[in-house]
Amino acid sequence: MKIVVGGQIDKQDIANIIKAELGNQAEVTVKGDLDATMGMKAGTYDYYVGACNTGGGGALAMALAILGKAKCATISMPGQICSEEEIRQEVKSGKVAFGFTAQHKEAVLPVLLKALKDKVGGVL
Repeated sequence: MKIVVGGQIDKQDIANIIKAELGNQAEVTVKGDLDATMGMKAGTYDYYVGACNTGGGGALAMALAILGKAKCATISMPGQICSEEEIRQEVKSGKVAFGFTAQHKEAVLPVLLKALKDKVGGVL
């Protein structure tokens, strides 16, 4: 699985969490938003994750513009974190770009990564 980290803040922290959760089961790259989403469109990466202060603005702006709303999901915003079931549903429905608030990264990333692993049969 190839995951690209974009968004506006905490990119390296997010990449480190993903690496800690998945180890060598995923290739993690940190890019600017435009390069990250263009890579997604070209098929270089399987999934995009990004953080900002609202969960949907700077985290997903380029992904929304380039990939379209049908491929993007905000999984947390100030005062609200999607449930595990909601996150799983977003993954199941074909979303490939996920935005969240940086403050929630430790809460949402493990849930999201587990849902992504389960989608590919638990084997990466």
